[in-house]
Amino acid sequence: MTSELALLRLAAQRLVGPSPRTPAEAVRWLTAVQGQDLPGAVLSVALRSGPGTRAAVTAALDEGSIVRSWPMRGTLHLTAADDLPWLLELLGPRVLAGAAGRRASLELTDADVERAREVALAALTGGRRLGRAELLAELTAGGVPTEGQRGYHVLWYLSQTGTLVLGPTADGDQQFVLLDEWVPTPRRLDREEALGELALRYFRSHGPATVKDLVRWAGCTVGDVKAGLALARPQLEPLTVDGVEHLMDPETPDRLAAAREAAGGVLLLPGFDELVLGYADRSCTVPAEHAQRIVPGNNGMFRPTVVHRGTVVAVWRTGRTKARALELEPFGELPADVRAAVEARYAALS
Repeated sequence: MTSELALLRLAAQRLVGPSPRTPAEAVRWLTAVQGQDLPGAVLSVALRSGPGTRAAVTAALDEGSIVRSWPMRGTLHLTAADDLPWLLELLGPRVLAGAAGRRASLELTDADVERAREVALAALTGGRRLGRAELLAELTAGGVPTEGQRGYHVLWYLSQTGTLVLGPTADGDQQFVLLDEWVPTPRRLDREEALGELALRYFRSHGPATVKDLVRWAGCTVGDVKAGLALARPQLEPLTVDGVEHLMDPETPDRLAAAREAAGGVLLLPGFDELVLGYADRSCTVPAEHAQRIVPGNNGMFRPTVVHRGTVVAVWRTGRTKARALELEPFGELPADVRAAVEARYAALS
């Protein structure tokens, strides 16, 4: 059943079978896509959307249908633009509860961050946009301490509290804009509705998954997940695995049945991909004995993975020579046909 669980997750996450037509639809389906590494996040979305190109994902960022911010767990994610405000309102307070202590350790005051908000509003109002270094320079000139980790914390705090968002790209990086200007028609949900929406969308796009998986993924409480499930459960299908209830979209088994051949094939995923990071228990995809190979020393830096038949069988990277050849670290002997498929997938990414 463990291998079937892994394959069902491939289908739920749209890594096999019909893809959403646009990058924005792919991100909306997943609700949030790990975004610590921007190039990796762009590739994750490209692999799940109709155009299948990183250029299409970048265009979606530039047009404003996708944004990048810290909607949950204090961690960068891509979201559909109009989803970000309700996610911040729902999940932000638990993260912000620790912000005062962090400011104290950085020797920042409440007055410092509110002064930063005033400077940022003055610098960006009217559709202006600034890169991180440019915006930090404006904050410094405005009397806001930005040395060391202070600058990052201020930009995070202003984003977490709904003033800033990372939107359009320039020279391969993203620029800060004002959230209210960049997302003029946000969705607004009351708390109960938002909890139901979060539960429904997570289990549809990531299921089969458990309550613990959603608690870990969103950084919310068990009580919040259960409250959301009180609304979402009628639209979900239960699946018991090793005595534990999992929930999923009722259509996921049919999606897998229609794409079973592709699900048994090879995928090259970037580091921090949702297939690996989207769960508290990822053991059906990442064998426990190889977990350290993916995130060495539990240092928080997840390496790109090769998935075969739903299971991670190797890590990979682009070589640092001029040829930028594939560098592959298999966990065991890879059959010739699997290795050839990996090479073909890599060539398609280049």
